[in-house]
Amino acid sequence: MYGVVTRNADEVEMEPFDLGFYEVKDVTGRAAAPLPNAVNMVSCFGDNAAASENPELVPVDERGEPATRDRDYFDWAYICPTHPEYREGLLEIIEDCAAENDDVRLDDVGFPREGFCHCDRCERRFAESDRDDWTDWRADVITEFVADAAERVPGRVLLTLYPDPYPDHLRARAGLDLDRLAEHVDEFVVPLYDTEYATTYWLETIARGFRSRLGGDYDVHGAPPETPFSLELYAVEVDVDDLIHATEVAERYAKDVFFGYDANNAAAALRRKDADEREGEVHRPD
Repeated sequence: MYGVVTRNADEVEMEPFDLGFYEVKDVTGRAAAPLPNAVNMVSCFGDNAAASENPELVPVDERGEPATRDRDYFDWAYICPTHPEYREGLLEIIEDCAAENDDVRLDDVGFPREGFCHCDRCERRFAESDRDDWTDWRADVITEFVADAAERVPGRVLLTLYPDPYPDHLRARAGLDLDRLAEHVDEFVVPLYDTEYATTYWLETIARGFRSRLGGDYDVHGAPPETPFSLELYAVEVDVDDLIHATEVAERYAKDVFFGYDANNAAAALRRKDADEREGEVHRPD
């Protein structure tokens, strides 16, 4: 199955896609009303606008440095996952999405990096918890949020993961404990974005790593993971032939393949891919 990720409501049912993801809240802070004919997406803890308006929302490291896009390695500003009012606001948005369409996708879930967050609230909550290890406590915070969100979604819960399948990396970096999250999530989505896809060995390596990490057979022809995962490719201004090749690699390992932010280019790639496959068919005479 192929899907498109878009901010344009008129693209969610565009052919030849089987599924449309619609960004109800993105990392800029832009908000839109959820759609009944799309899987609505919520950027949970990425929010440039909220961070700019209220710096107290932003996670800080041990030196008090904030996780904002003004710093190296951050493409957007983050919000501390323990902030109670912000969390409640997110859950209300998720409820609104689920009221329009049973399925919801959670995006940008987790702490920014290993060194976050050391705000007074996080320090206090860790001290008051029954955890001795800070990494364990952070995993509790994120798992509890996803569980709370999942309770509000009557259909499928999809969760975006950072593209890092190596053991314990996601847990150490963002507080994402895949084994625990799998109890609340129906499908993981892994964005593997590139502006060219001129080479795809790295895409195959990461895809195969996630297949193995999530419990599937290492052999691509073997049993898939119990919790399926899909791959999301970047489609903006990517050469059509390169995008087709990336799609062919991705679909060997993932349940589905989604395309981000250029529906027309992705549609052109899929149509050409389909035409090439039809031309390659060999029909034997009766």
